[in-house]
Amino acid sequence: MWYISNVDVTSVVVWLGFGCPGLVACNATMYRAITSAYYRGAVGALLVYDVTRHSTFENVERWLRELRDHTDPNIVVMLIGNKSDLRHLVAVPTEDGKSFAEKESLYFMETSALEATNVENAFAEVLTQIYHIVSKKAMETADEGTASTVPSKGEKIDVGKDISAMKKGGCCSS
Repeated sequence: MWYISNVDVTSVVVWLGFGCPGLVACNATMYRAITSAYYRGAVGALLVYDVTRHSTFENVERWLRELRDHTDPNIVVMLIGNKSDLRHLVAVPTEDGKSFAEKESLYFMETSALEATNVENAFAEVLTQIYHIVSKKAMETADEGTASTVPSKGEKIDVGKDISAMKKGGCCSS
C-alpha cells in the first residue's frame, strides 16, 4: 500500500510517496529479484525500529547494509525509534539509538505513531536534507556558468532526476 502526502519544505511543496511492497509471503529468491528495482532512485529512507522490542533494533544493521548495498552511498537516512509513548516498556534506550545513528552517520529521532509525535517532523527533516542536496546541486551548476535551477516558491521538484549528480555533495553537508 502506498500513501501520498505533500510537505512544505522551505516554501517548496514536495510530493512524498511512501509505503511498503505489500509482500505477505515470498521466498528469498523472489525477494532478492525485486530488491534492486524497489530501491532504484531512492534519495531518502527511514529505518524504523520498535523501542519496546530489542530484536527490531538488532535488525537495523542488516537493513542498513541492504539499503547501502542497493542505493547511492549518499542517500539521506534517518533512524527512527518508534513507540516512544511506551516509556514503561522501553527495551532500547534512546542513547543506544543515538549512538548507532552517530556511528553510521544517520539522522536520528524517536517517534510515537500512536500519539503522532515527531512523525511529520521525521519526514520533514529527511525531505529538508534532500532539498538541500537539490539546492546545492543547483548552486554548483550556477557557479559553473550554466542557468540556475534553484526551485522557486511553490515549484514542484523532482528529486528523481539525475539523482547521481545531485548526491555528489553528500547528504549531510550544507
